[in-house]
Amino acid sequence: MKIIVALLFMCTFVFSKVYYSKVEPYEVRTLASNVSGIVLYTDENMIGKKLSNKNFITIDSEIDEDELKAVRQKLLYQKNTLLLDKKVLQNLAQNLQRKRENYQTIKDLKIKSRIDKDKEFYDLVSSENLYLSTQKEINNLKINIADLVLKKEQLLKNLKDKNIKAKDFVLYAISVKPGQAVNIATPLAKVADTSKGLLTIYLDKEDLFHLKNKIIYINSKKTKYKISRVLYIADEKNLSKYKAQIIVKTPKVFSKLEKIELKESSNEK
Repeated sequence: MKIIVALLFMCTFVFSKVYYSKVEPYEVRTLASNVSGIVLYTDENMIGKKLSNKNFITIDSEIDEDELKAVRQKLLYQKNTLLLDKKVLQNLAQNLQRKRENYQTIKDLKIKSRIDKDKEFYDLVSSENLYLSTQKEINNLKINIADLVLKKEQLLKNLKDKNIKAKDFVLYAISVKPGQAVNIATPLAKVADTSKGLLTIYLDKEDLFHLKNKIIYINSKKTKYKISRVLYIADEKNLSKYKAQIIVKTPKVFSKLEKIELKESSNEK
């Protein structure tokens, strides 16, 4: 009886492949600078620790802060001027309407001289030009305000980008020092997402079939994990192999070598 059970067990999982992989963080990300400036501060004490919402790198932002203050003042003045011009335009519109009515009343009167009619006409045209000029000024103010709003948003983004944060990531390395000048795209730091682990294996072509039915064993222990990602394009380094990844729970220690087996029952084969 024991022999029969053993034979059945061997038949059930006779088909398996063994791989080895280090369990790595779910993602390792390089943070590059979006701005230019001088590095003022780096918190190297946070290396190896989970980051909070606090800056761990700060880039000089004094000029941006001064410019932002000036832009906000300009915006306030421009918006106030726009309100005044709109009130002026309303008054001009009423005045223009009255002059149009007056001119329509006298233009055909025979008792009015040509000189009087021309005077009313020129006065009407002058009022229309003043109305159009004010409307043009209002449009220019709106354009200026839109440009200032965009400038303000750019400065706010610059200020945000000069205070480097990566909440909930683990700080892996800092690539700059205080006093160093950085430009756009200068690498600043490496951070890792350790909320999950990632195992990477390289499969043969024939191993790509029925992956969903495979039972994954890690260090000879049966798991409920499944293949999470498969790249159906041969790997550049591991020729004729296909990259597959398994997302696992966060391990106590990363970079530990794990033994991975993909097993299937004989009837699935």
